[in-house]
Order: sequence, then structure tokens, then C-alpha cells
Amino acid sequence: MAVKKAGIIVILSSPSGAGKTTLVKKISSRNKYKISISHTTRRPRSNEKNGKDYFFVNNKKFKNLIKKKMFLEHAKVFKNYYGSLEKTVTDKLNKGENVIFDIDWQGTNQILNKRLKYKIITIFILPPSKQELFNRLLKRDKKDKKIAIERMKKFKRDVMHWVDYDLTVINDKLEKCYGEIVKYIKKQKNRKKILKYNRKPIKNHILNLIN
Repeated sequence: MAVKKAGIIVILSSPSGAGKTTLVKKISSRNKYKISISHTTRRPRSNEKNGKDYFFVNNKKFKNLIKKKMFLEHAKVFKNYYGSLEKTVTDKLNKGENVIFDIDWQGTNQILNKRLKYKIITIFILPPSKQELFNRLLKRDKKDKKIAIERMKKFKRDVMHWVDYDLTVINDKLEKCYGEIVKYIKKQKNRKKILKYNRKPIKNHILNLIN
């Protein structure tokens, strides 16, 4: 009996509001990737469901999971905790299922530092502009300007982590961005070395974003 090939890990990260969650759902639905559903201590938004978007838990429960070393990665982001259960992820990978993550740079670093036996592809998403990002945050958080401003304060710090990822793309037009990501994953999937790309346009875009 042939041994089933392990699945791969794909990680999408971005500054808050750049569209990674939408892209993760699109990649999952069209390419049969299993989404790693994180535990979080933040309150659900009006369109979110427990067990589908996140597992919503209190601080005590989350810290107990940390104490038991249950997380593959976990981080505190905007005063709330987020984390991915290790066993849930590795069980899927060992069955040959590909798993896609919607996490920030802190979680990505933790996963990479674990030196897992699985193939890992990391992708960073950038907004087309700071103003567009701010508009998206206002729309997402029901026009709560205070929340949007708080998230924008972390923008420069978050965006500078793009250099740690295999690929960085600009989410200007959703379908175009999706196409770039899927194309890269397919090319990178069976390669041992990182597939290089032209970083100059991204560097220029970063300078425009942070200045």
C-alpha cells in the first residue's frame, strides 16, 4: 500500500484589512485547501460564526491551551489572542490535505522556526494604498473610525515584514491577486528552493505606502 504524500502549508499574511481572509476563502473553495480555523479571544463580528470563521473562546480557555502547549502558533494582535491548534493541522497534513492559514507575521515566524517536515509556502498581501486600506477597515468595522485608526497605527510595523515571505502581491483587483497567488503556489509546490520573483515593483510600492 502506497504511503500518502503529506499535504503542504500555505500561509497568507497582511496588514489588517488588506484582504487576506477573503483570499484565503477563495483559494480554499476553488482549490480544496483546508482552512486552519484559529482560536481567538476577540468578539465575533456580525457576519462571523463560531467554528466556521474562528473558535471564539475566553482568555482563561486560551491561556490554558497555551499552558498545555497545544498551539502550533499563537500571538496577541490588537489586544486579542489568536492561535492554531497543532494536532488539528498536522492531522490534516498527514492525511494528504493541504492547509491554508490566515495569520499575521508573528504566527508565520513561529511556524517557520519549528522546522516542520511539511512544505511551507508564505505569501504577503499588500493594499493598493493606505487610503484604500483605511476605507476597507471603516467598512469592515461598521464605520468605527476609532478601531480603524488603531489598526492603521500598526500598519508600518506590519508591512515591513513583507521581506520575510516567499511572495508579496498587491491586492488591487481581487481576481488578479488571486490568480497570481494560485499560479505561484502551483509553481512552488514541488520545488525545493524558493521561486524568486521581481521584487523591485514591490519595494517601490512599499516606499509609497510608508511615506
